[in-house]
Amino acid sequence: MTTYVLRHGPTATSRRYLVNGDPAVSLPLDEHGVEACRQAALQFPPGLVRTWLSSEFPRARQTASLLADALADVAIDWRLNELDYGDFEGHPFTEYAHWLREHGCDRRPPGSSESQREAMRRMVGGAAAALLRPAPRVVVCHGLLFSLIGWTMRPRPAAESLPLFYAEAPYVEALAVPDNVMKVLLGQLRQRLNDDPAGARSRSATLVVSGPDGAPQLASVDRAIQPTETKDTSHA
Repeated sequence: MTTYVLRHGPTATSRRYLVNGDPAVSLPLDEHGVEACRQAALQFPPGLVRTWLSSEFPRARQTASLLADALADVAIDWRLNELDYGDFEGHPFTEYAHWLREHGCDRRPPGSSESQREAMRRMVGGAAAALLRPAPRVVVCHGLLFSLIGWTMRPRPAAESLPLFYAEAPYVEALAVPDNVMKVLLGQLRQRLNDDPAGARSRSATLVVSGPDGAPQLASVDRAIQPTETKDTSHA
């Protein structure tokens, strides 16, 4: 059986590269996000998917509802939620990225309930719990979890640490993973997260991506980027 993992559709806030890690803040999809979901829904004909699963965030729940057929129920799992950005809430992702590069993955941002590494463990736990639900299943999550799974799917040396930044996760583009492969991937992620709790802290580099006007800048909201020397541009 198969799990389809995808990032939610775009919002006006995400398109402006502002972070939102508080599910109580209502940020629905913009018109581009709604249309993207309508197009993506064509790959999920009625009756194909047995489980629809989403984070608590309005943009993820709306994405799942637009993708699902009218009779489908969407289950919610808070473990799939976006990272809690704390005092960076509503600010440009660049501010959080600078802080993360300086303080590392195991420090909690000011005002936040979790570090990047703690959030990763939570998200991986949510993905693992999804496998207990009937398949085929669609998991609507946020960019970090999508990029984590995508990063792990590529051949990696066993000793390679998880980076601080990843390739940008595409909006509403499903990553289809067979259940037996997903179990292995999540097991590998758990091992990396447990064996190397602060390994990414030592990775320092200039974090540059192209902004909406083509000018170089740091990553956008909900993005996971890599340093330029190792950046995976397959989803950028």
